[in-house]
Amino acid sequence: MSEDPKTVAAQVPVPRRSGRAAGIALLEHVSRAFQRAGFVDPGFLLHWPEIAGAHIARVAQPVKWQESAGGAVVTLCCEPCAAVLLQHETRTLVEKCNTYLAPGRISRFKFVNGTVSAEAAIPPHPAPESNHNPDKISLNEALEKLQRTRAQLARRH
Repeated sequence: MSEDPKTVAAQVPVPRRSGRAAGIALLEHVSRAFQRAGFVDPGFLLHWPEIAGAHIARVAQPVKWQESAGGAVVTLCCEPCAAVLLQHETRTLVEKCNTYLAPGRISRFKFVNGTVSAEAAIPPHPAPESNHNPDKISLNEALEKLQRTRAQLARRH
C-alpha cells in the first residue's frame, strides 16, 4: 500500500523556529527601531495622542529623542505651518510629557516641517450635509405629533 505524500506531510508535526511567541519577537524588532531614533521607552510613541492631546497629535508626531545633560530634546515632525502654532504651546506640552514620563525628563521640543501619517488625519466633520432640508413644521404641529407618539407608546405598555 503506497502512502499519499499529502497525508504523510499532514502527520509530521511542524517544528517551531523558536520557543518564543511571535509577538515577543516582533516587539524586539520594533524596540530596536525605536532605539535607533533614540526612544528607549516605546510607550511614549504609542501613547502620544493621549499624552499630547488629539489636537496636537493630528499635526505633530515625535520622530527623534536626544538625551542631554539638561533633559531630553524631542524632535516633532509637524504639518506645514503647525510649528509656529505649536511654539506657543511648548510649555504646556513639556509639562504634559513630563507628567507622563518623569519631572524634568524633557527640556524642550524641536519642530521640523513634514507630513504626519494618514492615521492621525483630521476626521470628517460630523455635521449633516448642507443640502439636506427637512420639512419645516410649526411648533404646535411638532408638539401634537409628539403627544400622539407618546400616547401610542403608552397604549403598547
